[in-house]
Amino acid sequence: MTSEKIIDILKNGKIHLSCELFPPKQGAELQNSLEIVNRIAASKPSYMSVTYGAGGSTVGYSAALAKKVQDNGMPALAHLTCVKADEAKLAEVLGQLHGFGVKNILALRGDIPADMQGEEIGSFAHASELMRFVKQQGDFCVGGAAYPEGHPESGSLEQDIENTKYKVDAGVDFLVTQMFFDNTILYNYMFRLLRAGINVPVVPGIMPVTNAKQIIRICQLSGTKLPPQFRAMVEKFADKPEALKQAGIAYATGQIIDLIANGFDNVHIYTMNKPEIFAGIMNNLGEIVDK
Repeated sequence: MTSEKIIDILKNGKIHLSCELFPPKQGAELQNSLEIVNRIAASKPSYMSVTYGAGGSTVGYSAALAKKVQDNGMPALAHLTCVKADEAKLAEVLGQLHGFGVKNILALRGDIPADMQGEEIGSFAHASELMRFVKQQGDFCVGGAAYPEGHPESGSLEQDIENTKYKVDAGVDFLVTQMFFDNTILYNYMFRLLRAGINVPVVPGIMPVTNAKQIIRICQLSGTKLPPQFRAMVEKFADKPEALKQAGIAYATGQIIDLIANGFDNVHIYTMNKPEIFAGIMNNLGEIVDK
């Protein structure tokens, strides 16, 4: 078990890859998810983040996965969201995570379920409010989300930057970005952050495409743009799942190499719980990423 803080990993000058996991929807599948942790851990990510279902529906399973990550000797980054969360419930969850040795929290607003539109989402309306609360509960390292193409609800790129400043003022230690498929978008975003005086570490989030329909749906929900070369790849191999997986790993590897070459020492991979995806990227970067 480790109690290392992610901010210390991000600042140690080495090149790191991390990844995201999500818990099962049903308890019967928990054992399979725990095994996925073991399989991804074999590829030696620097840390793993663990999500949970909308409205905290799988927070118990997420805590179990976070413990499994810690038991594998690497830091877990546990997600917490504002939706349907109250202070007492979150304090209990944070206490449980602290007991497991978890010192890192990714504090998010969270997606608002369709049946909650227009309602109070919980004790916290914004991620910045949740961040302040987590900081008050103990010695946690707190991360937040960043949106290189702007959050779909922000209205403008300028407003999105203002919202990010609220997170910095709330004490966020680092930011992890929404996925993107054109690195130029991230480089332009970094310029806007620096111009606004935001200089906390930013970890680019990369999603290797493995399913054509899935990636198109995700992009529609998030507003992520698909560059022509990426779209051509998806269309070419849409009906060949294994070929698309191989091409997706290659495309993501290219993005990561370019990011590292341009000074980003830390990259977060959205694995969609596929150990072979993370392993494939790590194999491609065997002489580049520090073990």
